[in-house]
Amino acid sequence: MFRTIFALSALAAGLVSSGAFAAPTQDDAPRVVRAADAGGILVAQDGNLDIYYDARGNRVIVDADTGKVVAIQPPQSRLDRRALRREMRLRELGRGPADDDRYYLDDPEDMARFRRKQLEEEGRVIPPPADDGDNSVEAPQDDGSYDNNYPDAPQPAKPHTIKRQPLDEASIDPLQPAAPEDQDAPADQAALPPNAGGNTAVDPSLSLGARQDVAALQVLLDRGGASPGVIDGRFGSNVDKALAAYNEITGSNLKSTDAVGIQAALAQSGGDAFANYTITPEDAAGPYVASIPEDYSQKAQLDRMGYTSVPEALAERFHMDENYLKSINKGLDFNRPGTIIKVANFGKLVSTPVARIVADKGKKEVYAYDAGGKLVAAYPATIGSADTPSPTGIHTVSRIALDPNYTYNPNINFKQGQNDKILTIPPGPNGPVGSVWIALDKPTYGIHGTPEPSKIGKTESHGCVRLTNWDARELAKLVSPGVTVEFVGGPSTDDFAQQ
Repeated sequence: MFRTIFALSALAAGLVSSGAFAAPTQDDAPRVVRAADAGGILVAQDGNLDIYYDARGNRVIVDADTGKVVAIQPPQSRLDRRALRREMRLRELGRGPADDDRYYLDDPEDMARFRRKQLEEEGRVIPPPADDGDNSVEAPQDDGSYDNNYPDAPQPAKPHTIKRQPLDEASIDPLQPAAPEDQDAPADQAALPPNAGGNTAVDPSLSLGARQDVAALQVLLDRGGASPGVIDGRFGSNVDKALAAYNEITGSNLKSTDAVGIQAALAQSGGDAFANYTITPEDAAGPYVASIPEDYSQKAQLDRMGYTSVPEALAERFHMDENYLKSINKGLDFNRPGTIIKVANFGKLVSTPVARIVADKGKKEVYAYDAGGKLVAAYPATIGSADTPSPTGIHTVSRIALDPNYTYNPNINFKQGQNDKILTIPPGPNGPVGSVWIALDKPTYGIHGTPEPSKIGKTESHGCVRLTNWDARELAKLVSPGVTVEFVGGPSTDDFAQQ
């Protein structure tokens, strides 16, 4: 009996020492997860991993529980754990292998390295990816090889908006400093157009040879009273003559190659050479004519020799070549009210009264002087031809008519086509004498506008002095009956009569 009890006691003691009676482990007991050391690989809980392969063949190990990337193993180092650890350590220190061209989009350091490489290879500044809405640009590291002692570059002035003048007024005031948003713009502040266009297809050749710096010079000359004719961004004889006149008017010595001087003069005379203009419903409505016939008998049947399109009307209003206006406003719809277009900001018209006019047939230029003999305005002109020369000597202005009819009389003037009867052609900017007629005391001769402003100074006339419509209208407001007009140089009607 005693032996049996001893055996049972020994068995019980063995069971207790082996932990057989220990409390069972509960599944919901909290697990202790060891945090990865800095620089080490984070091991997923319970080894629950998802493995993916990206487009470069890298193996991407993802913790299935947290969704975080545990490691990215490139193909060539996937089986070399020491190389993988070495590469990760270098990347942590900000030093990747020199020949490492792998970049991971979810690694900010990789993206910064990628952008620095782009900057070095292409020489262009690329802003870093935005972080929490921060759009600041990270400057490239300065290794001391750059000289930062450059003067600050002048910042281009922000284009201002200019209010549109009435349809019968061609001038626009110089740009004024922008008013605060809570204040209304001054009533006398002009408004300029932006990009014009429409669904009109623009021939790429339209802007061939046109330069914005030349157009800016043309705007400056126009502001100074020395008209270059149409503003088209091209050098030519009209620009040369206008520059010479500008220097005489202003007393300066500006050269066409003096970019700094041109910009300074623009800033002093009204700001940027170009500004924005919003097409109005009135602009789009017209009225416009479908086309202008060449034959005078057909012209006489029209109600008005009006513009044929919105671009033509706006080009003339802003002293521009129509094709140039289209070329700097490609893709914009001129026929849509609200369209913003870019136009020349030519400033105010000349306002000094003119006492004497000189029409230089050799230079193809008209000069206007005040009572003191000072040059106040100059315009490129088409003055007569070899077959129908202009007058000579001194004449006077007899009357001025704006938007006149034109009487065609083949018995007195030239003969157009097969038309041998007197015709009355209605008024309009596309009429034979444009929108202005300044009659001289010599019958049938005068100073007038033109339906083709881009040809001024480059073609011939039937003996009269032909200007652009806007130049003729400006001159008409400066002269009065009795002002002398002196013709100098070139052939005259008297020479023609003696032949």
